[in-house]
Amino acid sequence: QVQLTESGGGLVQAGESLRLSCAPTGRSVSGVAMAWFRQAPGKDREFVAGITYGANTRYADSVKGRFTISGNIARNTIQLQMNNLKPEDTAIYYCASKMASSTNFGSWGQGTQVTVSS
Repeated sequence: QVQLTESGGGLVQAGESLRLSCAPTGRSVSGVAMAWFRQAPGKDREFVAGITYGANTRYADSVKGRFTISGNIARNTIQLQMNNLKPEDTAIYYCASKMASSTNFGSWGQGTQVTVSS
């Protein structure tokens, strides 16, 4: 399992942008897919965006057209560019990775807080 750490969270106003980053704290692991999840207060954790080794991407409907996931999967580093942020985007954002052959994300970062004020 790879250990991950996120950075880039903060407090912004609605309509502004933030860029989150995720990187391994130790050695990287090959053959993984990575993703961003988020958890708002009182809500379940939800998928935000994912990227595979082949650079295929997938997004939650709520962020399509506003968020962009990118990165170097081989180095287990990904970013999440978040534009036109809305108050409902307020959450703790987590980076996660899984073996490409697995259905479960086994490695998680500690999370970074994103707060969007109206």
